[in-house]
Amino acid sequence: MMLRQILSKLPRKSSKTDLAESARPESPVTQQISNGSSAGSGKSSNGPKRTSSVVFPASVVAGIEPLVPFKDVPNAEKMNLFVSKVSLCCVTFDFSDSSKNTLEKDVKRQTLLELVDFVAAGSMKFSEPAILAMCRMCAVNLFRVFPPNYRSNSSSIGENDDNDDPMFDPAWPHLQIVYDLLLRFINSTCLDAKVAKKYIDHSFILRLLDLFDTEDPRERECLKAILHRVYGKFMVHRPFIRKSLSNIFYRFVFETEKHNGIAELLEIFGSIISGFALPLKEEHKIFLWRVLIPLHKPKSVGVYFQQLSYCVVQFIEKEPRLASMVIKGILKYWPITNSQKEVMFLGELEEILEAISMVEFQKVMVPLFWRIGCCINSLHFQVAERALFLWNNDQIVNLIAHNRPVILPIIFPALEKNAHDHWNQGVLNLTLNVRKMFSEMDDALYLACLDQFREDEERQSVLAEQRKEAWQRLEHAASLKPITRNTAVLVTPLATSIAC
Repeated sequence: MMLRQILSKLPRKSSKTDLAESARPESPVTQQISNGSSAGSGKSSNGPKRTSSVVFPASVVAGIEPLVPFKDVPNAEKMNLFVSKVSLCCVTFDFSDSSKNTLEKDVKRQTLLELVDFVAAGSMKFSEPAILAMCRMCAVNLFRVFPPNYRSNSSSIGENDDNDDPMFDPAWPHLQIVYDLLLRFINSTCLDAKVAKKYIDHSFILRLLDLFDTEDPRERECLKAILHRVYGKFMVHRPFIRKSLSNIFYRFVFETEKHNGIAELLEIFGSIISGFALPLKEEHKIFLWRVLIPLHKPKSVGVYFQQLSYCVVQFIEKEPRLASMVIKGILKYWPITNSQKEVMFLGELEEILEAISMVEFQKVMVPLFWRIGCCINSLHFQVAERALFLWNNDQIVNLIAHNRPVILPIIFPALEKNAHDHWNQGVLNLTLNVRKMFSEMDDALYLACLDQFREDEERQSVLAEQRKEAWQRLEHAASLKPITRNTAVLVTPLATSIAC
């Protein structure tokens, strides 16, 4: 059977962080793809349409025919047949038009399903040519360039998901089989990692990571499973994968704030963190401070906040001494005008405080409860309510009780203001409960704080009255002798009174 195909050279997104990689020689898989390219890939295009989330490689197909089934050949020939079938699947089609090449697409689909069954059976060890052919086929079918993401990421938390449906790739029924095949291939006990690492190399991994920016959530789920298996099977690539993930996060936080796969990448890193050995390496602590903490800053943090919070808590459970550093970082990026983010940050603080030690808590309790006091006085009832819910946690109450001489004077003015002025009845009731809890905890301290609060209020009232009177005198003096271009009123005594 004659197989005719022309593979276009697969383009790849470039970035500043990839400049060092461009100096490396191409991998065997990339060289094989490049050698198969021709002038036919230079066809012009009017630009990608938003009906598809992929720019399909150009191909010329003269017709493909199915090969004999695996069961019809002896075991000695099965690996050669495997290479032939994999090579057959290197032919690509445009799935945005379902009416084109329907017979050829069906042949390729059936061949891919055969390959999935063969790999799942695990009947024989994969030869090096088979590994090369497999990696090349996956690269041809999966590695592609996505069109620009026209959705605005300037909106607030999670609005993208609420207002816009995710883009589903029309080629997904075909891509799903390729992903399933790649996953089974990497998982297979018949795959020798020492041989496969020559082809599943740094270049292959970088192209795999690029695919996480797809708008199709189904593809991101498959990529997540595959990258997790690659990290587990190829230990030699682990430092490179961690570095490459860090580069994606850096670019997202400090440059673009646009990426569709941050949640999935963080989920992968969460499983990586759980496997860190103790004591933690300096590299891992730097990742916490320079990557995970700044990831609290983007407006779209709500899309990946659950995974981010899990990673942070994993670090603290591994090494509790990091808790105070994490809280300082969260306070540094605390949102001032975004109530939804404040609610999420308060939830994350509760998780951290559940795992914090007394020593680390005492390092940050002053700035922490100053911020919590501001949240208690928030006019947004959900923020105030979430801050007051911290007192429903027994572990946090225990920390507060042991440090009440420091914490109560900080938090008391916020509680008193809420008890008299807050408009929401639910917040008012919670405030009264917390105030009662402090009174029962240490009545003498509570009364002392109450006396101090009343003194401060009286002092502030006197100062406010003095300022009001000073302004009245100033306005009266100005009305008696209007200021003109050549005339000035001497108001030094009045200004001195205002300053006082």
